[in-house]
Amino acid sequence: MNRAVVLVLVGVVSVQVGAAFAKDLFDEVSPTGMVWLRLATSTLVLLLVARPSLRGRTRDDWLTMVAFGLTLGLMNWAIYQSFARIPLGIAVTIEFVGPLGVALVGSRRVRDLLWVGLAGLGVVLLGLERADLDPVGVAFALLAGAAWATYILLSQRTGARWAGLDGLALASLVGMLLLTPFVLASGEGSLLDPRILLIGLVVGLMSSVLPYSCELVALRTLPSSTFGILMSLEPAVAALAAIVVLGELLAPTQWAAVACVIVAVAGATASSARAIPPAPAQ
Repeated sequence: MNRAVVLVLVGVVSVQVGAAFAKDLFDEVSPTGMVWLRLATSTLVLLLVARPSLRGRTRDDWLTMVAFGLTLGLMNWAIYQSFARIPLGIAVTIEFVGPLGVALVGSRRVRDLLWVGLAGLGVVLLGLERADLDPVGVAFALLAGAAWATYILLSQRTGARWAGLDGLALASLVGMLLLTPFVLASGEGSLLDPRILLIGLVVGLMSSVLPYSCELVALRTLPSSTFGILMSLEPAVAALAAIVVLGELLAPTQWAAVACVIVAVAGATASSARAIPPAPAQ
């Protein structure tokens, strides 16, 4: 198997297994506290690696990066709030509606309506099992999807204005600072527990640093369309990780919904110039 493909698959598995372990700690740490730990980990590593240069930056450079960071923080916070309320695999499936929309934006081809219809069918199938779904959790997943769509657009603008990892490192810092007041106000003493800090560090490495590093290397040789198709496997991987780590089982109808969204995202990515870029701290 192609080395770049292996790296992307490693990243996909790592981010979803990390999310499952994070959810397993929600009885001890709130979703907001866990997101903060993850962002703190990724921020520290990215700042040490990138050592961003701040000189000579324009006002637009800063505004773009800050908007990117706020979106990054919102995306992570929303999806973890969703994880706390509905099964991991379903939350990730719903979230993928956002990148799917970006992949199809501006398309005038009739065949692309097929992917929209297929994704819509997936959402309808999830609705058939609505008794098992918290509407608030679904709403948070949709919010995370909208934030991911915005993240994709802002990542392109940030990458054009900030070299290398500079923009991402500073955006991660902004996202962490966005959540810091809420974490302090909650008075979560568990965040001072060395065991929780260690697990948070591991989750941060698994869900942010390792997958983004794999994707960064893979994208040097892997076509963006192929990358986007591989990323479409995330809902299924999330569902499998939830089964193994959390014991969350999906109904056959829900598995069918996951399959619909995977095929829709893969098809839309294959027929579009827009692939799904990584969401490193998601």
